Amino acid sequence: MMKKKWVWATVSAVMALTLAACSTGTGTSGAGLAGQDGSSTSKVAIAYNNPPLWANWEAVQAKFMEKTGIRVPADNKNSGQAMTAMIAEKNKPVADVAYLGITFGPQAVKEGVAEAYKPEHFDEIPADLKDPDGKWMAVHYGAIAFIVNKDALGNVPVPRSWADLLKPEYKDKVGFLDPTSAAVGYSVVTAANIAMGGTLDNWDPGIQYLKQLEQNGTIHPKQTATAKVMKGEIPILIDADFNGYTMKYNDQAPIEVVIPKEGSLKVPYIVSLVKNGPNQDNGKKYIDFMLSDEGQQLFAQGYVRPIRAVDIPRETKDKFLPESDYARVQSVNYEQMNKVQTEVNERWKNEVTAGK
Repeated sequence: MMKKKWVWATVSAVMALTLAACSTGTGTSGAGLAGQDGSSTSKVAIAYNNPPLWANWEAVQAKFMEKTGIRVPADNKNSGQAMTAMIAEKNKPVADVAYLGITFGPQAVKEGVAEAYKPEHFDEIPADLKDPDGKWMAVHYGAIAFIVNKDALGNVPVPRSWADLLKPEYKDKVGFLDPTSAAVGYSVVTAANIAMGGTLDNWDPGIQYLKQLEQNGTIHPKQTATAKVMKGEIPILIDADFNGYTMKYNDQAPIEVVIPKEGSLKVPYIVSLVKNGPNQDNGKKYIDFMLSDEGQQLFAQGYVRPIRAVDIPRETKDKFLPESDYARVQSVNYEQMNKVQTEVNERWKNEVTAGK
């Protein structure tokens, strides 16, 4: 399920498993929190947005239960659904922990549904990727990258830069999700703007670049497009790197992942302790495990990059691009990025894709 779309606002990828017995269902409710043996005394931590096949959560949950005896049922909400549930349940919380796209962190603080907690490795998380009081903190991240189907390109070389994509040989071969309907698409727009020298206060460089790219025949699916890459329908998809790694290593597809030379954008994911959660001590232990060396290593096996500088086994580390490539990936003020999204999307519609 690495095809999950990354979210900044209220849109994110779709997931759905029940809470009760980790079996397929339609969602999560306050009922059915008993253990697998039917008892109500099993140790449990309720985590919203913990789909088993995304970011290796299944292995994280299994190892956490092995070490602590605390069960974390699978939950396939997305970030927007998790936030909506947390607000609706504010007076009687169901969840103990929420895993979210980073711009939902400030929203959780504003809505009063996140509680301060600083786990053991809190100080090792970069300052711009956490709330200073510990009400949210990044646990891992991805990066906007080119995901290239080499077979579909044929004799055309793999592009190495944003500038390359403007060349005639890539006409009608490049795509990224529509930023007005998919948050990862907005992340691509932001990454391009930064790479062209823009800022969150100045989007002119990015808009100018995207207008040129559009003239080269860019494709904009409304929903997850990794299947189109696999089929060669979109030879070059600008998307989150972990989707490319998944296709390359799990699906054995002829994929190359490229961090463009001019730079790119981090795609962080955060965790929050839910205020007044029913199993809060267990929730704290779960967050502790996520940020432990073992937890971080397990995330890396799911192709997301640890937020801490932990040792990763060679067989896992070798699947990622070199550290020198990721040195070109930067973070921004994600709260500000979220605030200007509507304005930027209007410019996209009016200046980049007008008339299409």
